[in-house]
Amino acid sequence: MKIICIGRNYADHAKEMNSSVPEVPMFFMKADISLLRPGTPFFYPSFSNDIHYECEVVVKIDRVGKNIAERFAHKYYSEIGLGIDFTARDLQAQCKKKGHPWEIAKSFEGSAAICKQFIPVEGLDVENLQFSMTQNGDGVQNGKTSDMIFTIHQLISYISKFMTLKKGDLIYTGTPAGVGPIAIGDELKGFIGEKEMFRVLVK
Repeated sequence: MKIICIGRNYADHAKEMNSSVPEVPMFFMKADISLLRPGTPFFYPSFSNDIHYECEVVVKIDRVGKNIAERFAHKYYSEIGLGIDFTARDLQAQCKKKGHPWEIAKSFEGSAAICKQFIPVEGLDVENLQFSMTQNGDGVQNGKTSDMIFTIHQLISYISKFMTLKKGDLIYTGTPAGVGPIAIGDELKGFIGEKEMFRVLVK
């Protein structure tokens, strides 16, 4: 299983991070041990003092594909979900300053929270999904897939040029504006529409 994450796929998030909007999808990988299983707390790591949440729509691939044409991308997934890309922002800043890769800030254990259940895409308008996240009951992120710079189908097509997509692979499709720090004791909840998709406790 691969965990593939898209960076800067919402213009408002790129702006809040003082980053440029990419001309082609920008992606990076998380290790399989990054996956935070549903019901498992997120334990704040000792190596960072500035962990941020990034709520993202997640696509679960269910067919093997390579060099997938955009018009056929819909055939390679049948469910969609929601997750969190946890980021050690202080370590990421150090990596950026030195021109180093981001793995130390993105791919640590438990850094990819995932929902308990995925939603069948049949009957859904995946290009106009509304999703949100709360932190201790307060709304912190609110996004729509229609605001993506690159659509889900464009992402699947682009990624598959560089690597074969396999059944069970997860694509975290990017986060909207509103990212911020977490603290021990926080309760994070994510929603697609009104449906609760995940609940993560920070310990």
